[in-house]
Amino acid sequence: MRKTLLALAAVAGLLFATAAPANAYEPVNIVHTEHVQAGPYGMTIGFSTWPLKAMQSLDFTFIPDGGIEDKSGTLTMINPEGGKNRTQPLVRHPRKLDVWGLDVRSMPRPGEWTFRFTVNGPAGSGTGDLRALPVLEQPGPPMGLSWAISTLPLIGLVVLVVLAWRRTRGRLRGGELPAIG
Repeated sequence: MRKTLLALAAVAGLLFATAAPANAYEPVNIVHTEHVQAGPYGMTIGFSTWPLKAMQSLDFTFIPDGGIEDKSGTLTMINPEGGKNRTQPLVRHPRKLDVWGLDVRSMPRPGEWTFRFTVNGPAGSGTGDLRALPVLEQPGPPMGLSWAISTLPLIGLVVLVVLAWRRTRGRLRGGELPAIG
């Protein structure tokens, strides 16, 4: 019996030691695409979630016609409210290395955003805009309500500590020590 258990344990250990590791990251799943012409370069923009919602994380992929090997570029996200625009270089997507992209990014506010692409490559430089990209309101309850609900456990803990303190304070003030054990 003992030898059988040892053999089973050895086989189980061997199976776990040689099993192929699971993917640590889920592959990028594109559910919607848009097309932009940036000078001589066509660009396909992919979204992992559609429609876009403010403060909801998603992946973006940017795929120029002919691939990214001999090209470089920048992306400017133009705020619909006229606030600060963010320009950043186009870099490889960390989970889809053959394209440019943004990993787990969210749009900070709702409105009609513009993505401006500047692409440099063998055919020269080109700029193109993806205009009127709709970003809907943030999903879920309003942020203030979410914060209020999340503080309820803390308020309960404070009430519990105050009640315990008041009960023990009265006994200690009279000279009595609480019985232990």
